[in-house]
Amino acid sequence: MKLGEGVEAAIHCAAMLAGVQGTATMPGAAMAEAFGLSPSYLLKHLNALTASRILESVPGPSGGYRLARPAERITLLDIVLAVEGRDPAFRCGEIRQRGPARLDASAYVKPCGISVAMMKAERAYRAALAEARLSDIVAEYVSDADPRSVAANCAFVERHQRPQSSTKQA
Repeated sequence: MKLGEGVEAAIHCAAMLAGVQGTATMPGAAMAEAFGLSPSYLLKHLNALTASRILESVPGPSGGYRLARPAERITLLDIVLAVEGRDPAFRCGEIRQRGPARLDASAYVKPCGISVAMMKAERAYRAALAEARLSDIVAEYVSDADPRSVAANCAFVERHQRPQSSTKQA
């Protein structure tokens, strides 16, 4: 299974936003800078996360993005589905029913064994991602990563976050 690069960017951005204080926001351009990405490329994925209600977009000159709900309530599956879509990775085209050796439709009553195996793998993959919470990923990073990396990332967030008024904005 191959996920697009946007999934990595989306997870990193959500993890970064988990470190933003209170109702503060982080500009998309700052996140693009942090990860060496094109702002226009990243914007597409930030929009997908916003549409899926993982992120909240705050308009205006001091606006940006923030998590729409606590990191404890965001899973890696939420993020992957927001970026990649809800369709399964494998789509059975029933090619066994094509070609010169095909039979009458009555010969294909049982589901394709390949499709069954692939759907079983899809369910396992999604279940594992559903168990992985953003808050756990962030906590593991903070406890296990090189302290210099943690300090640098925290300093970046501190420099680039934009405080907001205490009222929640749309």
